Order: sequence, then structure tokens, then C-alpha cells
Amino acid sequence: MATASDCNSALLDLPIVLAIADPSDWQIAYRVTLKKNADPAYSAILSACHKRCAERTLVAMEKNGSIFIKLGQHLSSLNYLLPSEWCDTFIPLQDRCPVSAFSSVEAMVLKDTGKKLDDYFETFERSPIGAASLAQVHIATLKSTGEKVAVKVQHPALDEWSKLDLALTRFSFATLKRFFPEYDLTWLSEEMEISLPQELDFRQEGRNALRAKAYFAKHTSLPLVIPDVYWAQRRILVMEYVTGHRPDDLSFLDSNGIDRDEVSAALSRIFNEMIFGADAPLHCDPHGGNLAIRINPNKRKPRNFDIILYDHGLYRDIPLDIRRAYAHLWLAVLDTDEDRMRKYAYQVAGIKDDEFPLFASAITGRDYTVVKSSVVKGRNTSEKQAISDALGDGLLEQLVQLLGKVPRVILLILKTNDLTRSLDENLHTSQGPIRTFLILARYASRAVYEESVEAIQGSLLWPGNTFSFLKALLSYGGVVGKLRVYEMYLSARRRLGLRTDLA
Repeated sequence: MATASDCNSALLDLPIVLAIADPSDWQIAYRVTLKKNADPAYSAILSACHKRCAERTLVAMEKNGSIFIKLGQHLSSLNYLLPSEWCDTFIPLQDRCPVSAFSSVEAMVLKDTGKKLDDYFETFERSPIGAASLAQVHIATLKSTGEKVAVKVQHPALDEWSKLDLALTRFSFATLKRFFPEYDLTWLSEEMEISLPQELDFRQEGRNALRAKAYFAKHTSLPLVIPDVYWAQRRILVMEYVTGHRPDDLSFLDSNGIDRDEVSAALSRIFNEMIFGADAPLHCDPHGGNLAIRINPNKRKPRNFDIILYDHGLYRDIPLDIRRAYAHLWLAVLDTDEDRMRKYAYQVAGIKDDEFPLFASAITGRDYTVVKSSVVKGRNTSEKQAISDALGDGLLEQLVQLLGKVPRVILLILKTNDLTRSLDENLHTSQGPIRTFLILARYASRAVYEESVEAIQGSLLWPGNTFSFLKALLSYGGVVGKLRVYEMYLSARRRLGLRTDLA
């Protein structure tokens, strides 16, 4: 059963409420509810309170739009930390956003290009097929070729309101810091002031998409599809039309013989490649609304699918030293080697010993007692309750302060971790977390292997160099071998019609 401190910690992880709604509403609601903790039906009463407050916040976020919706999208992925009523309520923000009027889109295109829509497109559907926090997508056909395309247009009002939204967020976090100095989230508004202008320039998104497409063209084993970009202006992006179903559309996956476990493994490979691959671009917003699954009839079951990745506005490059230190850190986590964990946490983010337990929980989404034993075992209700209890005991204050100190690229890696972890949990796979962690270990080991080989000076014929090379190769090969054996085991069980639930 949740305690009063649990509720307060969960709500304080939703500071954006202060920016867009009257905080007294939910403060009063929780104050009244928490006094009923002796009621036999307290659990149901508290759940209803969570739901009411979440729904009010959802309405406020939808009305204010743009960056508030983006924050809500991220909060929806924190299902290992926040009450499920909050996370579930915010899921619609991933693909149910305000729609701009067609007339305003027409006017924006004319203003930005000096031409009408009819000059570019033979047909242009007035109603968008999807709307996001910053833009909406229409289906059209090119006048020059007759090809069906997806046209992403920015919400015209953003030019007028985005600066005010940023100012409001900056003011809200500054106000929060004034009244609650221990919850200093001004670093979040600072990061948003850097990232939002980049996301609002679709020319940059086009460059990001083409770069990612070129990078993954060298990794043909990964079933990733990135729509081609035909042309882009600051507020208009014309792309190849490629569509599919949301990754959490389980009925679609099951009815088409697409194995959820294989989707989970493919997602893990794709995003670990982005995090650990040399010179790989990192997509920092992989929520359910930015991904789609489509059937690929040229592939055999259970891998008869492609994963489509949309919305390439928010990308980061991870410095090589941080990328490799992060790989060492994860290998130490998987080996439950606490000394190495602490060493590489300091290299990655300057984490001191007293801050390490909290940082370890932040990157893994697991209770620190689990990190010290084995993150490979599945998460259960008691673990989530332990995290909530710890937050209520003042850990949230430390977490906010810690996140304000770490390099900004680490914040975006953590965000990507949160979102991909949420994607995986929403697939409700049967294999447990073992496979995804083995996949992570493979990519992290490859990064460490590349580092070790680069460090070798001179000829491999020298005994010392030969030994160093073989040591690095055997370490990497051992992880690859373990993963291959485990996947053969899963395949054999699947062929025999046995469940693969090993959580």
C-alpha cells in the first residue's frame, strides 16, 4: 500500500503541473485523500485520486500543447516509478495531440515558400493522419512524380507561442526552486531551451534522418526502416510514406504471427547500436508514437517485421570517451562488480561514492539492492514499492540534485533508456529481461573491444600485444557466444511449442 510520502514523491516528479494547472487542486485532493489511510478501502480511494489528478493534468497539457505534451510523453514512460494511473493516463499524449486547422497550414506554406500547396502536390489530404506535440502529418501525392508522400508540417502557432512556453517553463521551475530549493529543476528548462529550437527546425530533422538512414544502411541485420527525406524547410518536411502499427498494438502483432520477444530484441539491438556504436547518432525521443511495426512478407516468422522510426528532431552525439566509459559501466553492472561500477560512474558523469547508489538506480530503473545482486531478474511489485518508499524517504530530492550535475548528454541517454524500457515492458514479452541484457552486454562489449584494440601500440606479433588482443577478443567473443547459445535455446523452445517465460 502506498504511503503519504510515496504520493508526495510521485507528484513532485511531475513539476510541470505547476506550470500549467492550479497546483492547489491536486494538493487539496491528495491532502484529503491521505488522511483516509486508515480506511479499509484506502487503496481504491488513493487509486481514484491518482486517476482524477492525472486526468486533470492531461487536460491542461493538451490545452497548452507543444512542450507540455512532450513532457507528458516522457512522464508516461516512467511506469517503473510513478503510479500506473498517471502513466496510463498520459499514454494518449504519445499520439493524440491538438490539430492545427488546414487553413492555417495553407497560409504557413504560402508564407514560408511563396507557393501554394497545389504548386507542390497533386493531392493533399486536409485531415492529418497523425498529430504530435510540435507538428502534424498529412498524406499527399507529389505533383512532379505522383508518388504518395507524408508531409510533416509544424503547428503554425508555435512560432508565436514557443518562446512564451519556454519562458513559462523557465519561470515555473525558477518559482519551484524558490519555494522548494531542494527541488532545483532549472537545468531541465535550460536543456529544453537548447533542444526545442533544434526540434523546431525541420531542416535539422531532415539531416538527422538522412544521417541515421546512412548509418544503419551499414547494419543490414537490423530491421530498421527510416523514411527517406525528399525536401525540407524550417517548418515543412516531405518524406517517403511508410506506415505501420504502434509497437504496443499487441493484437496486431499476435494476429500476424509477429513474435513480441523478437520485436523486443530488435528494439534492444537498434537502440544499443545507437548508444554504443562508434559515431552512431542517438535518437532521443523513442516513445511509442514515434515507432511503428509493419509486416515484411520477405522475412520468415517470427522475424517477419520491420521497425519504422519517425521524428528525428532530437538527436545527440555521444562523445567517444563517455560512450566507452558507459559501456564499461554497464558491463560492471551486469557483472555485479560494484568497485568497477563506481569507477566508471565517475568517468561517465563525475558521480561520487555517496551519489552512486542513486545513480545506479537511475540508469537501470531498478532498486539498488537489485543492482548489487542482479538486474537480469525480472521486476516485481515489491521492488517498485521499495523504490517508491525510498523516494518518500528523501531520495527524490537527491535525485533531482544529482541530475542537475551530470552531463546533459547523460540526461538524454537516461531519457532514451526510460523510453525504451517502457516500450519493452508494454510488449509484455514472455522471455524475461535476460535476453535484452545479453544484447546490451554484446554491444557494450564490442565498444570495449574496439577500445582495447585501439590501445595496442605496435605489431600484434609482439607477445604482449598478442596477449592483449586475444584477451579483448575472448572477452567480446564470450559475450557473443552466450547470447548466441541463449537465442538458440529460445528458438528450440519456440519450435517445440514451449513457453519461453524465464523471468
